Amino acid sequence: MAIVTKEAVLEKLKDVYDPEIPVNVVDLGLIYGVDVKENNEVHVKMTLTAPGCGMGPYIAQQAEWAISEIEDLEEVTVEVVFDPPWSPDMLTEDGKALLGI
Repeated sequence: MAIVTKEAVLEKLKDVYDPEIPVNVVDLGLIYGVDVKENNEVHVKMTLTAPGCGMGPYIAQQAEWAISEIEDLEEVTVEVVFDPPWSPDMLTEDGKALLGI
């Protein structure tokens, strides 16, 4: 069994987009943490650009599905948190470039 890595999880998450913003959730700065356990269980903490975002459950589901494509993954959970609140300062340099900031 191959070891699942944080890098592999983040790479899969780059395929997940907020439908209202043409930037992936990693470059938006929405991923607060990726915890990979020895038994290939993955727990992701992520946030949304706004607490009342109606697309939140959809985005979290898309993240879970994307991570589930990793070979030898045993289990994945995606937890949506709002502390600390998201701000545009959390965008990566790639995210800023995509948004023209």
